[in-house]
Amino acid sequence: MGTIRKNRNFHQARWDEPFIMDMGNPGERGIIISEVEEGAQSDVASLIPAGFARKTPPKLPELGQMQVLRHYLRLSQETIGADLNIDIGLGTCTMKYSPKINEQFVRSSKVNALHPYQDESTVQGMLEIIYNTTEYLKEISGLDDFSLQPAGGSQAIYANVAVIRAYHEERGEGEQRNEIITTMLSHPGNPGAAATHGYKVITLMPGKDGHPDLDALKAVLSERTAALLITNPEDTGIFNPQIREFTDAVHAVGGLCCYDQANLNGLFCLTRAKEAGFDMCHYNLHKSFSSPHGCQGPGAGAQGVVKKLAKYLPSPMVRYDGQKYYLEEGGPASLGKLRKFYGVPAVVVRAYAFIRSLGQEGLKQVAELSILNNNYMLEKLLKIKGLTMPYADGVRRLEQARLSWQEMTDETGVTTDDICRRIVDYGFQDYFTSHHPRVIPEPFTPEPVESYSRDDIDEYVAAFESIARECRENPELVKTAPHKAALATQIDEDGINNIKRFATTLRAFRKYVEKEA
Repeated sequence: MGTIRKNRNFHQARWDEPFIMDMGNPGERGIIISEVEEGAQSDVASLIPAGFARKTPPKLPELGQMQVLRHYLRLSQETIGADLNIDIGLGTCTMKYSPKINEQFVRSSKVNALHPYQDESTVQGMLEIIYNTTEYLKEISGLDDFSLQPAGGSQAIYANVAVIRAYHEERGEGEQRNEIITTMLSHPGNPGAAATHGYKVITLMPGKDGHPDLDALKAVLSERTAALLITNPEDTGIFNPQIREFTDAVHAVGGLCCYDQANLNGLFCLTRAKEAGFDMCHYNLHKSFSSPHGCQGPGAGAQGVVKKLAKYLPSPMVRYDGQKYYLEEGGPASLGKLRKFYGVPAVVVRAYAFIRSLGQEGLKQVAELSILNNNYMLEKLLKIKGLTMPYADGVRRLEQARLSWQEMTDETGVTTDDICRRIVDYGFQDYFTSHHPRVIPEPFTPEPVESYSRDDIDEYVAAFESIARECRENPELVKTAPHKAALATQIDEDGINNIKRFATTLRAFRKYVEKEA
C-alpha cells in the first residue's frame, strides 16, 4: 500500500482568458508558410462553385506561436480530466484509464493520416483491424455479426430500433407491432430511439428488488409487441437474474430483444448476450474498451445482431476473402449508411489494442476487478451517515451503484447537487447523479472500474467523509460551492434549459449579449 494524502489541498487555476478571436494584432504570425514552388501551382479557385466562394477573407485571429501556446495551456489548466484526477464519480460514463500506448497507436500517421476515400488496397491494415475487432466482439457477445458504423451508443440504439422495424415490416407485421417495452432505469436512449421511430413506448418500473417484475412484463406483452429494449444490470448495478425468462416471454409473442450493453465492465467473459436470449446488442467502445467517454467527442457504438438480422445492418461492412479485406455494400434490406465512411477508426484501434493486450483471461479480470472495486468502495461509502443504497437490501452490485443522499438532505438541507459541486473543491470531477426523472431521490452514481487502485478508492471516499461532516457543521459552505474551481460561481441553470439563451457559436453568443445589453 502506498502512502496517500487524503483530502489534498487543491485549488484549480483560474485565468481571465479572452476568446482567441479577440486576441492578436494584424500581421502577427505563428508560422511562415513557404511559397508554392513554380510548376506546382494550380488554379484552386476555379474548383470552388461561385456560390460557395467568400467575398471577403475570413476574420481569423493573428497571433504568434507563443501567444497561441500560452492561451491553450491556460485553458487546459482550467479543466479536470481522467489524467489529472480520480473520475470514479462519473458512473455510467466509465472514465477508465486508457493506456498511453493506445494513444500512440491512434496518433500514428498510419491511422490519423488515413483518408476515407483511399483505395482499399492502400488501407488493408485499417480494414484488418476493423474486421478483427468485429470478430472479437462476436465472440464476446455470442452474436453473429457486427457493424462498427454507429458513432455512439444512442446512434447504435437508434440503428437497432431501425433493424426491429425493418424485420417486422418485411414479415408484414410493421403496422401491427407498434409497441416497444423498456424499463425506467434503462438508458433514456432506449425510449428516445423507440419514440423517434414512431413506436408507442411502454415503461416498466422497478420493483422492490430494483429491477422490473416478470409478471409486469407479461401483462403488457401482446401481438402488438415489437421488441424489448433493456439494460442489465441497469445503472443501479443490480443484475436481473430472470433476464432469460424476460427474453423468452418476449419471443413467445413474436417480439425481438435488444440488449443495451453500453457498459460491459462488470460482465466481460462472465455472461453474454447470446446466452441471455438477446437478438441484438450494442457496446460503447468509448466506455468499456479503453477510449475516453464520448460526450460529443470520438465514440463508437458497436451494433451486434443474430444471423437472421444481419442483412439489415448498416453498410458498408468490412469483409475478408482469405487474401484481402474489402468493403461490401449491403443488399436491399440494409439500413444503408448511418454516418460517413466506415465509422470512427481511432476508437476502434483503441478497442482492438485493449482486447489484444488483455486476451480472454484479461478481459475476465476487468469484470472481476470492477466488481471487487465497486463493492469495496460501497462498504466504505455506506458507513457515511446520510448516504444510503435503495433497493435490494443485501444484494451485491456489479460495477456501479446508484446511491441516495436523501437522508442527508432531510437532516441538513444540503442536496446531491450541492455535494456534486463541492466535490470539485477537493480536486475531483463533479459526479453523475442520474438521468431524469430521478426515480431514486438525491441520487449519486459512482463507478470505480478496473483501472482504479485501492488507494484511489480510499482517497475518493475520504473526500465524501469530509463533505458529510461539512454538511452538518457548515452547510452553507457546501451549498455555495464550488470555491476553488476555475468557475467559482454556480451555473445559471436557466442558461442551460432556456432554449432562447443557447449559444452554439461565438457569433450567436455575442448577438445574445448585445441584445441583452
